[in-house]
Amino acid sequence: MEFGEIISRAGEVVDVIGVIAIVVGVAYALIDAALRGMRRLSPIYTRFRRVLGRAILLGLELLVAADIIKTVAVTPTLESVGVLAIIVLIRTFLSWSLELEISGRWPWQKRRQDLDESARAEAEGI
Repeated sequence: MEFGEIISRAGEVVDVIGVIAIVVGVAYALIDAALRGMRRLSPIYTRFRRVLGRAILLGLELLVAADIIKTVAVTPTLESVGVLAIIVLIRTFLSWSLELEISGRWPWQKRRQDLDESARAEAEGI
């Protein structure tokens, strides 16, 4: 087995793991929402969206990694690198959009709690 073929297979494995992460995340979110509904625990919808969004984010990250691995495995051409760039751009946009939906802030924005802790540490001279 050739090195390029091994790397290509590794990319395919990561691809499958990414899809599995999404499928398992969807199943978990559905089961969690159903159990919360039967027990009359709230919030159901917002928790469902958060759990589902995190599963999709994880799957997207794995799928991007798989695309990068597979592009490196073959002799990169300008066309394959361009296609990879477009795929990564689209998936990055989707990840950022999902992060904004889940947390209410952009990935590069600090949470208020993080800002409070860094201000306290600065005041204490740490």
